[in-house]
Amino acid sequence: MELPVLNDQPESKGESGCSAGSCGSTDDQLDHLSDEIREKVQNHPCYSEDAHHYFARMHVAVAPACNIQCHYCNRKYDCANESRPGVVSELLSPQQAVKKTMAVAANIPQMTVLGIAGPGDPLANLERTFETFQTLSRDAPDIKLCVSTNGLALPDAVEELAKHNIDHVTITINCVDPEVGAKIYPWIYWNNRRIKGKKAAKILIKQQQKGLEMLVAKGILVKVNSVMIPGVNDQHLAEVSRIVKEKGAFLHNVMPLIAEAEHGTFYGVMGQRGPTADELQALQDSCSGDMNMMRHCRQCRADAVGMLGEDRGDEFTMDKIEDMDIDYQAAMVKRKVIHQAIEAEMNEKRASKEEHTIALPKLNTRPVLMAVATSGQGVINMHFGHAKEFLIYEASSEGARFISHRKTELYCSGDDSCGEAETALEKNIRTLEGCEVVLCSKIGFEPWEQLEAAGIQPNGEHAMEDIEAAVMAVYLEMAEAGKLDETTQQKRANA
Repeated sequence: MELPVLNDQPESKGESGCSAGSCGSTDDQLDHLSDEIREKVQNHPCYSEDAHHYFARMHVAVAPACNIQCHYCNRKYDCANESRPGVVSELLSPQQAVKKTMAVAANIPQMTVLGIAGPGDPLANLERTFETFQTLSRDAPDIKLCVSTNGLALPDAVEELAKHNIDHVTITINCVDPEVGAKIYPWIYWNNRRIKGKKAAKILIKQQQKGLEMLVAKGILVKVNSVMIPGVNDQHLAEVSRIVKEKGAFLHNVMPLIAEAEHGTFYGVMGQRGPTADELQALQDSCSGDMNMMRHCRQCRADAVGMLGEDRGDEFTMDKIEDMDIDYQAAMVKRKVIHQAIEAEMNEKRASKEEHTIALPKLNTRPVLMAVATSGQGVINMHFGHAKEFLIYEASSEGARFISHRKTELYCSGDDSCGEAETALEKNIRTLEGCEVVLCSKIGFEPWEQLEAAGIQPNGEHAMEDIEAAVMAVYLEMAEAGKLDETTQQKRANA
């Protein structure tokens, strides 16, 4: 069926807001959850891998103050050139946040989630945060309300969160050991005092765990974020995952440290490296035995707008919103129709996938990483040169599973200048290191040659096909051609 929501999308700029595969919250992995929890997740793009193919989210930056300092954080204001947590272009009052949310909801009807995630900590800005939530719960009851917090002030806010019908909370928990925490947090602000070292970390950990338990007791869905910091907490996060699962967290999102020196964070200035793609995948896989893992996180700005992987915030600055003439009543009716169409499409795809599932033949083959260029709806629909990120899938005898996304630089603008940007192209190919296949809708001769020279096979034969089906079709072709035995793997490793 054709979705009316597709007509409301702007022309793609190469930013992908969707992926497919299993990333910790697909239907099969939700079977153990109650109907009530499934209902909360099914159209939440940040909590459901399935939903984020179709639904959008937005953050409003109403919370400037923070009650802790993290070595990986540097909050920046009036900044449009960085895409990471803690960065915003405009700080908003609660009234402005509500106005912006209503404007986005009218113009991006597939937006289902409003979150407050900074640029400081929402619960260190209680009055501004809850004034925003209170107004939106009254004026836009179809929008899910979420909050992300470091957890220090969480226990004292749980009752208020429940009162405002906030049923999704994300807590950033990087450790459960004060020795580790002292290396991540230089200080916290607690009971009107600045506390440092292990004492500070111990207080923070206690508050985070207490808050997590209280949220679960209230029936509020909890996702835990953790930043992977090589040499600091990378060997510790499997224990974090085990403990938060035991206490009732639904989803664990292990994210890579962002530590470029130009961001001005302590870790960045001191040269602390982030994890490699292989290191991140290995840690996520080791944690996945304890709980569901989220792998589609884009580490969004505190004022992000749109599908995951894209940011349309510059379309909704306050000066532009003031000039918009919006019929909110008509917009809300349109939203309902579009949401129903999306849900019907999702259900139809699930049913079709179940009906057409084919048992894989017995294969004694190794897994293969494949990169996919897509702009949405779980299909291969993007030109290689237009992609700002690639979705990475692992194909094996067990099937296809989503692994991660890798950001790239846009080197092709669709004109004759593409050949002048060889450096960007070469950098993008290095970004795809470890992949053996690239699936895209189209690809030019020059990148085709360079990909092949790097040992990566371009493939444009599956345009507009379902990603997982295409990945497995290519994998089976490789198996039939004898490219997946151990001898081939050894030759590739020695190349």
